Amino acid sequence: MSRRVDILESHLSIHRPTETPYKDELIQTVTHLLQAGKGLLAADESMGTMAKRFHTINLANTETNRKRYREFLFEAPGLSQYVSGVILHEETLGQSNSKGVPFAESLTRDGMLAGVKTDKGLVPFVSGAPGEQATQGLDDYLKRAQGYYKQGARFCKWRNVFKIQHGTVSEALVQRNAETLARYALLSQQAGLVPIVEPEVMIDGTHSIEQCAKVSERVWFVVAQKLHEYGVLWEGMLLKPNMVLPGIDYPRKAAPAEVARATVTTLSRAIPASCRGIVFLSGGLSEVQASEYLNAMNSSALGAPRPWQLRFSYARALQNSAIKAWQGKDALAKNGQSVLLHRARMNSNATKGAYRRTDDDSVSESLYVKDHKY
Repeated sequence: MSRRVDILESHLSIHRPTETPYKDELIQTVTHLLQAGKGLLAADESMGTMAKRFHTINLANTETNRKRYREFLFEAPGLSQYVSGVILHEETLGQSNSKGVPFAESLTRDGMLAGVKTDKGLVPFVSGAPGEQATQGLDDYLKRAQGYYKQGARFCKWRNVFKIQHGTVSEALVQRNAETLARYALLSQQAGLVPIVEPEVMIDGTHSIEQCAKVSERVWFVVAQKLHEYGVLWEGMLLKPNMVLPGIDYPRKAAPAEVARATVTTLSRAIPASCRGIVFLSGGLSEVQASEYLNAMNSSALGAPRPWQLRFSYARALQNSAIKAWQGKDALAKNGQSVLLHRARMNSNATKGAYRRTDDDSVSESLYVKDHKY
């Protein structure tokens, strides 16, 4: 361990994860989240993102409506057949459902663990290339994480982004973001929360799938290096990466099998088998594409090493059709929940390599949002 890291740890008052009393619990939480055929529902959108979602159905962005919407999602009958955990916004973690039961408690009763988004959003990264961004929120992080645990959260998520420009990202950004993710992960484990580490190489841009693979490999390698350096317990965390894709403005689209092979091959060059699970973000893919690509990665025909469980952690790719069917109206809640369950079931099938497009009546509508912020 370098002297620099020793000094940094002493300033943060953190310890090796083997010393944390939560080690066994962290591993048990990961085991629960990686149940066969299940994935995660990401419902951690910020106030600004919720405003955009509600605008599409002419619904006011109030705290009451945000709570109504989250309850509509979480109480879909049978959701726990396909979803093992739900990532909440900090606001939602502090709320209760219409029966007065805290959301974290109601989810746990239904067999789904509660998680929470812990980062504080993106800020300009002035040391890198123009337009690059870092993530803020490490100040007093350990205290915040301990508070989330007391509120019932058992896992958490932190997102850093890497935007490919001219075929690359700056090395300064790679190093800075990787260290931020490692510090977040170790502090989370010290507080009893399983960290979901999210290094997202964004779909924005004109890059080829080969360029995405090159950048993703470098990003994931350095993230893994920092996680090792900080002593993060790999068995007590999850990785939430992008899929390896051509940029949204690249002229040639990639087939599911091509995306699957590029993604799994790139991951195998950087991420150790001791990371038990990889839960993919959908990153602006259509609902159908998110299922097709995950299915191809879990297909027996892939013929590539897959030492990890490959699951989903989707927001838009689970919610988009559901919110349109709901329309913010209690009378349409059952219809909207049926749509949500259909998408959850399609992605459950995809985790087993059993998704069939002929079973999916959803329209393959692009969910891309330029420079998307959560």
